[in-house]
Amino acid sequence: MTKITAAEVNKLRKATGAGMMDCKKALVEAEGDFDKAIDILRKKGQKVAAKRADRESTEGAAVAKVNSDNTSGVAIVLGCETDFVGKNENFLSLANQLAEIALNHDSKDTFLAADFGGMTVAEKLIEQTGVIGEKLDLKAFEKVVAPYVGAYVHINKIAAVVGLSANVENAATLSKDLAMQVASMGATSLSYKDFDLDYVASETEARIAVIEKENVELARLGKTLKNVPKYISMAQLTSEVLAQAEEEAKAQLKAEGKPEQIWDKILPGKMDRFISDNTTLDKEQCLLDQNFIKDEKSTVAKYVASYGEIEVTGFKRVTLG
Repeated sequence: MTKITAAEVNKLRKATGAGMMDCKKALVEAEGDFDKAIDILRKKGQKVAAKRADRESTEGAAVAKVNSDNTSGVAIVLGCETDFVGKNENFLSLANQLAEIALNHDSKDTFLAADFGGMTVAEKLIEQTGVIGEKLDLKAFEKVVAPYVGAYVHINKIAAVVGLSANVENAATLSKDLAMQVASMGATSLSYKDFDLDYVASETEARIAVIEKENVELARLGKTLKNVPKYISMAQLTSEVLAQAEEEAKAQLKAEGKPEQIWDKILPGKMDRFISDNTTLDKEQCLLDQNFIKDEKSTVAKYVASYGEIEVTGFKRVTLG
């Protein structure tokens, strides 16, 4: 029987991440052949992966990485089965190594086929399934390329990357704040201008139906009814709609007996309120139209504008689960 040294076991352990006893058994079976031992561990991973293929990998880690010149960023989610593994230092190290490799690829498929220490990323995940004993898989892969890219990760559960049109002064602060906004508020579009009008129409109908149903119950309980908006997005607020809203506001001021000479001071506030009440979809889903989390009195668009001539070119968000 070939004698296996502690140094050989440690070398294999560092190369594969497998446990000490698993490494020793693999080296014994391989009669000291290092490459054969790696293959034995890989085959073990394949067997474990096959047995656990139907398991749910709902835990894990979300990771974001930006390259050295801040022109490219990725956000990935490495999934596993339990929170215990998801918080493990070796698992998190693997997730970060994978994100570094992901920076060099534009799609999930090419990333999975990329080299990871002599095997593909996909093979590495199978190998580590055998090492860890839980199903591992790449649950999300998103990339942003722009003149300047920033990122933010929230306790390894949510990761976001944001692209800017230029590398302006304090771009690092701006991009991180925006990535934090994306992670926190879950925007799905950059602006209301990106919405499909059919989607806005169907969403308006659905939301009005929900509010009207809620108002039936509120009325039964003798409570204040919720406002039923006519619109939910700036995409619906045409110049004609806004003009009509202004006329209605003026009629209300007249009915209240407000002197006409002070209407100009009151109307802007009323119009702001009208727009706010009728753009709920934008505030939920559009990054630039959301209230800025660090200053609820301002919008993200106004915050970006405070940095001068710069635009948000795009963003991506990945979440665990």
